[in-house]
Amino acid sequence: MSEPNAVAKTADLAPSEVPSISQQIAAFAANLTPEDVPQRVRDNARLHVLDVCGTALAATRFDFAQHALAGISNLGESGNNSVIGMNVRLPMRDAVLMNGILAHGLDYDDTHPGAIVHPTASAFPCTLGLAEQRDASGADLLLAYILGVEIATRLGVAARGAMLPQGFHTTGIAGHFGCAVAAGKLFKLSPQRLQYAQGFAGSTASAIAEHRADGAWNKRLHPAWAGVGGITAAALASGGFVGTRKVYEGVDGIFRSHTGTRFNEVDMDAMTRRLGDEWLLEEVAIKPFPICHFLHACADAALAIRRKHDIRPEDIVKVRALLHPGTFHSIAEPAEMRRRPTSDYMAKFSVQFVLAACFVRGRFGFAELENEALNDPQILALAQKVHHEADPDSAFPKYFSGGVVVTTKDGREFVHMEKINRGAGERALSAEDISEKFFDNATLVISKPQAERIRDAVLDMERHSARDLARTLTLK
Repeated sequence: MSEPNAVAKTADLAPSEVPSISQQIAAFAANLTPEDVPQRVRDNARLHVLDVCGTALAATRFDFAQHALAGISNLGESGNNSVIGMNVRLPMRDAVLMNGILAHGLDYDDTHPGAIVHPTASAFPCTLGLAEQRDASGADLLLAYILGVEIATRLGVAARGAMLPQGFHTTGIAGHFGCAVAAGKLFKLSPQRLQYAQGFAGSTASAIAEHRADGAWNKRLHPAWAGVGGITAAALASGGFVGTRKVYEGVDGIFRSHTGTRFNEVDMDAMTRRLGDEWLLEEVAIKPFPICHFLHACADAALAIRRKHDIRPEDIVKVRALLHPGTFHSIAEPAEMRRRPTSDYMAKFSVQFVLAACFVRGRFGFAELENEALNDPQILALAQKVHHEADPDSAFPKYFSGGVVVTTKDGREFVHMEKINRGAGERALSAEDISEKFFDNATLVISKPQAERIRDAVLDMERHSARDLARTLTLK
């Protein structure tokens, strides 16, 4: 029987003229300290954590959350890890799975526009669960979370949207790698074992996007499973299990396997370009609407036209939604299916329904996703008049640009364009906006004093233990 570490020792000696991408990331992550991360980035990170905690709390009142918990509970195993907004304890990886589903389940979590990745929904549940189990400090939790966001986002930027047309949900792919690095940091892995962890993530990273066709709940699972996969990858690496070294750029690496004929569009250098000097977390946008991020500019445009011109739904003969063609398959086609969504989840990905609801209701929030709204004859009638076209001036994917052109019965035409979607870039939400969104979400299920305790714990997380934070997030 061979010595368990024999292969690992041989692998250590394998020559490499140029460090691979995973090797460069591993060296960066292993040596990163909280002091290496600018204060503004750490401050911003806590606000993103606050935002996702609010969306996860709100998610507990929806039926998908209870169905997810029921399924996970059928495993019949006891544990000590916390679940956000719930008075239950689960095994660590099951808690990560549950928290990830809550974080992404309402599609109200943050997004990096250029990457088209929801990074916090995988990075925070992953690091929260592992840090709670290991009784890590809040500072270590925050640092690992920032790493998870950084690596997942860089993978999405490198992919340049090329995974989506191949049928993959990029968030689920990228999240595996971000979580492998984040979890590896909490395991305090060596650079070599952090490299192995990334290699293992390549073997579990898959998130098919077939949910687009029928409004199924698969997408809610993707960041959650990325957290589970990332922790598993890091755990295997911690034991000396040997992972591939060129998981990104290899002949059968993640980019070639997941971008198909569009591999030539991949910007591989984005994985390590200005790593440690440029923090992509600062580009991650926080959502003002609980719908697909591709729709936000159009929703704001519709509401602006309604407010400015006092447009009544019965006066509208046609609505033209201007979007980047790369988003059509996610939120506009097939048009007839989108015009009459059969579930709240499908409605979140329908430009026809969202714009109709904005013109009829003058707003778009959770109420516009209830059955009463999904069956509102006035909304459904107007949805039939919504058509989508290419926006020739779109800034996609840097920003999720969009606009609306409305034609009325008397022949007037009203236009409003949003080059930069609200919440992104120079239109980023303020700390006050994010706090207000958190309270709106959290107080759907808990009292204002409870919500204030959670806010204070999150914003002061570096001074306390991860275990204290996790348990503050639960309902006792």
